[in-house]
Amino acid sequence: MTFDITPPMAPTRARAIAQSFDLRALQPEFLANPYPVYAALRAHEPVRRMPDGSVFLTRCADLMAVYRDAQTFSSDKQVEFAPKYGVGSALFEHHTTSLVFNDPPLHTRVRRLIMGALTRRAIADMEPGLIALVDQLLDEMDARGGGDLIEDFASAIPVEIIGNLLDVPHEDRGPLRAWSLAILGALEPTITPAQQALGNQAVTEMLACLRTLVAQRRRQPGDPERDVLTRLIQGEASGEQLSEVELLQNCIFLLNAGHETTTNLIGNGLIALQEHPQARGFLHTALQHTAGDGAAQEAVLTPAVDEFLRFESSNQLGNRRAVKDTQVGGIDLSAGTLVTLCIGAANRDPAQFDHPDVLDLARENNKHLAFGFGIHQCAGLSLARLEGRIAIGRFLQRFPDFQLTEAPQRGGRARFRGFLRAPFSVV
Repeated sequence: MTFDITPPMAPTRARAIAQSFDLRALQPEFLANPYPVYAALRAHEPVRRMPDGSVFLTRCADLMAVYRDAQTFSSDKQVEFAPKYGVGSALFEHHTTSLVFNDPPLHTRVRRLIMGALTRRAIADMEPGLIALVDQLLDEMDARGGGDLIEDFASAIPVEIIGNLLDVPHEDRGPLRAWSLAILGALEPTITPAQQALGNQAVTEMLACLRTLVAQRRRQPGDPERDVLTRLIQGEASGEQLSEVELLQNCIFLLNAGHETTTNLIGNGLIALQEHPQARGFLHTALQHTAGDGAAQEAVLTPAVDEFLRFESSNQLGNRRAVKDTQVGGIDLSAGTLVTLCIGAANRDPAQFDHPDVLDLARENNKHLAFGFGIHQCAGLSLARLEGRIAIGRFLQRFPDFQLTEAPQRGGRARFRGFLRAPFSVV
């Protein structure tokens, strides 16, 4: 059974959408397949001025230039989010306090604490538990003859991994996915009042859960070398500590960032294998030939995971604000200009990648921007790669003939590209 997973778009239609492109007025056909529109923008208007005065960047070189210049291009979102959420709202407090939307020195302090608990040794220690979790999920789906790639597999893995990292009690993990979708969904270019209310409610409920968790960890600390929450609570040996607000909001950030993007990586990767039989055959054959050799299998899966990240970036958009007059791509920008970095477009830029619209699971020198770049490069990238490698590799070896049983349902969002449902059969 075949499905039109990514519907094609005629070049003339892509050009027409690009000519009137506005992030605040996106069509369903764009959300289903944005890449032809991105290609048209890259070719004809790579620095696209939006009706609201912001600019939209689609060339890889332009994104790299912005990422490199953190002094000119701020990640602080207070100016942008005040009118969107309302100062004092739960969403405003969260998104203006979390790691990803801050500049040094707060960004530096929080990132240093998190990275101290996400060492290479700590991530390696997670691998046996991750394998056991993946195999358990595979056993359950095998017994049922199938399931849903997203609900039963892709989303279940990061919820457990991040839950373990922060030691969230298992009985409290049920709402985490819904909270994450609501909070991150509020980052879309335009949101309805209902979406805003749901996002505010999710932050409030998540904070209540975390306050209890933090109080327990203060009474019974874990190992700060492996336990992120303990490390965030205790701070640096120098005595530098996070405020209670900074601590709680960055715990929410960790739970959400580690969940949504990894869910999309695993789901997008497996569905891409369904949509691209040649790539699927290549990967399955390579895994068969390296069976029993862990190092060889890792060498096969590592570039495959990076290619999934490039081809269907879990996070498609980033944002910055120019703090002084500057230039990008030869275009003058005045101080205060909001800049949208289109990661999804940059990762399909033919100036950076040969045959960018081809899913090449053996692609070499794959310098994609799915994890960002510079001081804000994803702190959990090694953990995400591990989760993707174990999940996709073991799934394909267990279910080499899996088939979708109906068309998968996309999330319908511009910033985070992934699926909500993808029913499948193991045979």
